[in-house]
Amino acid sequence: MLLTGLHGFITGAGTGIGRAIALEMVREGADLAITDLDLASARKVAGEAQALRTDARVWAGQLDVRDAVNVTARVAEAANYLGSLELAVNNAGVSSMKRVVDLDEADWDFNMDINAKGIFLCCQAEVRYFLRQGQPGTMRSIVNTASMAGKKAAALLAHYSASKFAVIGFTQALALETAADGIRVNAVCPGYVRTSMQEREVIWEANLRGMTPDEVRQDYLRAIPLGRLEEPEDVARVVVFLLSDRAAYMTGQAINVTGGSIMF
Repeated sequence: MLLTGLHGFITGAGTGIGRAIALEMVREGADLAITDLDLASARKVAGEAQALRTDARVWAGQLDVRDAVNVTARVAEAANYLGSLELAVNNAGVSSMKRVVDLDEADWDFNMDINAKGIFLCCQAEVRYFLRQGQPGTMRSIVNTASMAGKKAAALLAHYSASKFAVIGFTQALALETAADGIRVNAVCPGYVRTSMQEREVIWEANLRGMTPDEVRQDYLRAIPLGRLEEPEDVARVVVFLLSDRAAYMTGQAINVTGGSIMF
């Protein structure tokens, strides 16, 4: 197992991609602190994870990634419960969909506060914890969830794209700052992932483009060379690889998991 003996912290793990990553981390040997804005969802996933590995240490907590005090407290609580932290996955994210001319500040702030500021606050708390612990030679790894839209802008998603471009730039800068301390920082860029978030987006896009939801889905499929929608587990397996020592010579990267939808 790739993460045996390691202790992790994950945000936005109550549903979708975050849930799949949490389960894969535990399956691959990690003890894990599972957080989400919705505590009930975090606890449900923690129960699923515990069932996968009865010997795993699993903890669930409520977390609002926009709140620096809340973030710092949850990282400390997780580390205290698990005994240490070496791994972090900053996955919490949101989306909405509008034309730029119809965007208001609330739309912009909602996406930027959770997708970009949330990544900053979580990474800051995690790196501060890693640096306090010292532990030279210990593997420490962070993976941030960006998006295909963080590399190639998407119509109707200007504010979301801006937030995910920010995640990639921040990831690269943090990787440069922390490499000498033995901390690797990478990002993963999912594409058209079959989640409840995507289902909402399909309906929004259909309404905005005057199409049916099925026509939107067919557009997605035509854009994917591998010919199928992405599953959350497709992302989870790449995240675990990036966390593990199999990726020990990788930092500052934004890895596409898009079925070939983008190749740069």
